[in-house]
Amino acid sequence: MRLRSFRPDDLQTLYEIDQACFVPGISYSREELRAFIGHRHSQTWVAEEAGEIAGFLIAHREPRKILHIVTIDVLKAWRRRSVGSLLMEAAEQWACDHGLRMIGLETAQDNLAAQRFYAARGYRKVDEIEQYYADGAAAWVMVKELP
Repeated sequence: MRLRSFRPDDLQTLYEIDQACFVPGISYSREELRAFIGHRHSQTWVAEEAGEIAGFLIAHREPRKILHIVTIDVLKAWRRRSVGSLLMEAAEQWACDHGLRMIGLETAQDNLAAQRFYAARGYRKVDEIEQYYADGAAAWVMVKELP
């Protein structure tokens, strides 16, 4: 498995992966993904094996030295094979290398697997946002302070 930067011809595949990973109301439209990826303060990592994209992570550098994880998507066939960890490690290392002090993200309140994954990486719940997602679901805000 190797990580690489986003290429414009990846957009359709990333959109399809996001649609497969998240239900409507949580998944992003193609236009939303394009905007997140194309923002001047964003970084996108793509996990690839033998030419197949297994997952990706989009992060956005925000004021006050915070990196916001917009989304992390891993195809079901690649889950529990360290793809998510590889993507998170890349984002966390990038944040450290750029002197950021914290990483934050949101995860659905009912997504216990994601909450365990983030908690194992040192993230903690700091806030709950009611009706965060378009489908009305609540989310937890989770953060990790960096050294």
